[in-house]
Amino acid sequence: MEPDLFTAASEDRQEKDPAASPLAVRMRPRTLDEVVGQQHLLKPGSPLRRLVGEGAGGPAGPSSVILWGPPGTGKTTLAYVVSKATNKRFVELSAITAGVKEVRAVIDGARRASGGYGKETVLFLDEIHRFSKAQQDSLLPAVENRWVTLIAATTENPYFSVISPLLSRSLLLTLEPLTDDDVRGLLRRALTDERGLRSAVGLPEDTESHLLRIAGGDARRALTALEAAAGAALDKGESEIGLTTLEETVDRAAVKYDRDGDQHYDVASALIKSIRGSDVDAALHYLARMIEAGEDPRFIARRLMISASEDIGLADPHALPIAVAAAQAVAMIGFPEAALTLSHATIALALAPKSNAATTAIGAALDDVRKGLAGPVPPHLRDGHYKGAAKLGHAQGYVYPHDLPEGIAAQQYAPDALKDREYYSPGRHGAEARYADAVEWTRKHLGRKRS
Repeated sequence: MEPDLFTAASEDRQEKDPAASPLAVRMRPRTLDEVVGQQHLLKPGSPLRRLVGEGAGGPAGPSSVILWGPPGTGKTTLAYVVSKATNKRFVELSAITAGVKEVRAVIDGARRASGGYGKETVLFLDEIHRFSKAQQDSLLPAVENRWVTLIAATTENPYFSVISPLLSRSLLLTLEPLTDDDVRGLLRRALTDERGLRSAVGLPEDTESHLLRIAGGDARRALTALEAAAGAALDKGESEIGLTTLEETVDRAAVKYDRDGDQHYDVASALIKSIRGSDVDAALHYLARMIEAGEDPRFIARRLMISASEDIGLADPHALPIAVAAAQAVAMIGFPEAALTLSHATIALALAPKSNAATTAIGAALDDVRKGLAGPVPPHLRDGHYKGAAKLGHAQGYVYPHDLPEGIAAQQYAPDALKDREYYSPGRHGAEARYADAVEWTRKHLGRKRS
């Protein structure tokens, strides 16, 4: 018997005893129109709609596709829908257990089915990133000659984990994390649907909100937690899934944190003030509260970047690059692994020497500009590259600093109204002591008068 994703016998058992299969399996969409989220991949004429036979006529056949996205975003679900909707032969392999031998067997079967019965084969290959280069190479002839139409799924960046020849012969479809509204719709459908919980229990708003935080955009995780909590509530004889029951079931306390209210701003403020105060333990506590409550990791990363300049500045010139690198990493990997990166950056910033000199410097400069203290640019600093500039006296008398032994030219740079104004007042903490010495030396050689 060739491998098959969803056998008829299993489906028959599910119909007779719904509890025989997990809720997440029972609630899988049966058609593309039932799929929640990923609407950018489901437009008319899209590769997935062509795979299920919608508009697949004419000389252009359906393309092989690689589905790339985080866990629980619907990669296996989309394969399931294709298996139900298409009249093609459908075969499933997992890269965890299959090897070249199994791939060749599928390809041989596909060629026989095509030659003998005119039947096309769709091959769903889960976790393709676990295949070695040689294993992926074994797919190339079948995909190139369309002996099989490949649907491959991966949670890892295919540009690193899938060989280039296979990428070039397939369409890369990127699945986005599900939104809270997407997951909320799935939960409410599962509560009432005949395939789901059949309205056996209710789901109060506070429990639903905590369930969404637990899910983190993962539909499978949300439905698994819902099923476990519903079972616990029914065992207690409860008509609703209380917050306490959900907490007991998933062993995860509900964090008091409203992402759109005061808690959002209060905890974020406490995180930054703890970093400013160099209390690394308090900073990690507030970071953990934000992570556990499902805060957007990009929001946290943005706050850390601001803190690196506002409260550390040149006392530790590496603080901002660390925060920026953390933000870039967070955008690439997401939760749960992003928690490690945010912890890395938070610890580095909390333990760094502190200086707000960069903050006060730009604040003072902006204050003068807003008061109207500006004035014209000194003539010798003006652009002198255009015809007629010399006649206007522009760029005349400018001294090129690189022509001087010490690399600094004692000439006026600021407008007349601000020629002796000093904005940057560096401290002596950490690396900024070096900048303090540099500022003192340069101002002296510029011939500046003390303000």
